[in-house]
Amino acid sequence: MRITGLEVVRVGVNRRGDWLFVRLATDEGLAGIGEASHGGVGPERDAIVAAILERQCAPLLHGRDPRAVLAAVAALRPVTAGQGLAAATAVSACEQALWDLAGRAAGQSVYRLLGGPARERIPLYANINRATDDRTPEGFARNAAAAAAEGFRAVKLAPFDGMDRRRVRDRDQRERLRRGLDCVAAVREAVGAGVEVYVDCHSHFDVPTAVEVAAELRALGVWWFEEPVPTEDLEALARLRPLVPDLELIGGELLHDIEGFRPYLAAGVWDAVMPDVKHCGGIAAALAIARLAAARGVAVAPHNPSGPVATAASAQVAAALPELRALEHAWGEVPWRADLVAPRERIEDGHLILPDGPGLGVTLDEAVVAAHRR
Repeated sequence: MRITGLEVVRVGVNRRGDWLFVRLATDEGLAGIGEASHGGVGPERDAIVAAILERQCAPLLHGRDPRAVLAAVAALRPVTAGQGLAAATAVSACEQALWDLAGRAAGQSVYRLLGGPARERIPLYANINRATDDRTPEGFARNAAAAAAEGFRAVKLAPFDGMDRRRVRDRDQRERLRRGLDCVAAVREAVGAGVEVYVDCHSHFDVPTAVEVAAELRALGVWWFEEPVPTEDLEALARLRPLVPDLELIGGELLHDIEGFRPYLAAGVWDAVMPDVKHCGGIAAALAIARLAAARGVAVAPHNPSGPVATAASAQVAAALPELRALEHAWGEVPWRADLVAPRERIEDGHLILPDGPGLGVTLDEAVVAAHRR
């Protein structure tokens, strides 16, 4: 079996961005899919990722046997050298598609090739951020309550819009900080004590402000404290760690490969890591990162504010992990999300039902793709 082509599929979603998929074709009629969404910042990010896929990844994969996943990924290594998040996302999508093809060729789910399943129902938490256009306490609370009513036992929001850590003590920044905390309080009240509330800070704070926010979150019964300071500032993370002992520091969503995570795990700055199959190198890389974290007593909660293909790929990893905190789910972005793949995505009582077909277990539904394709 040989790879004969690479196709990029872009599906329009909402103001927060589109979903970008890659499909690898073979000379035996099998196709494998992966997801390359959110590979950077700015309006041109999808075009940049697509260009890397078509101009750099496709020639390196053409003619290769997709069942030799490790060799094909090694051939893609030059693409990631010095090109940042967009290149890492492109290569990660190809890796997912290679595993999909390898599983389809073997007639097995990827999680079985990886030694799973450890579980067939994947616990999820609902990230309501992308679905919340009304960025008021009432808007966040409304969506949080709706997600809880669907059976999710944890919801996440990122309410500190427009904050700039370089001006964090300016009056307008203090007002934004207060509005963000009011949103967290409204969500806590809306979902009640039976549902956990997770807070993503999007690296908006310096260390003193992070300590201040931590005290407010602790009073609200929130323990998930995601990226309060920039991930790249390991020294700030190390200073913050002992100052917020009652909260869990969470991070790592944009890091690539096991070497990207190693310094943070060695420094002991995180209580849970968030490898993302779209950025970290793909399925095998996410599994390796998770195992390294577990060996150091760090929990694993894969980052996944993504479309249903990355969710299916993340589920393969989640099914092969002995220990899993929860997998992120981009709640409520579009009503047709579950129908974009076949068989349709199944979520019951806050759990993803693991697809049991070969490869990733899903394919793109061409009719739904056509209805929303860019």
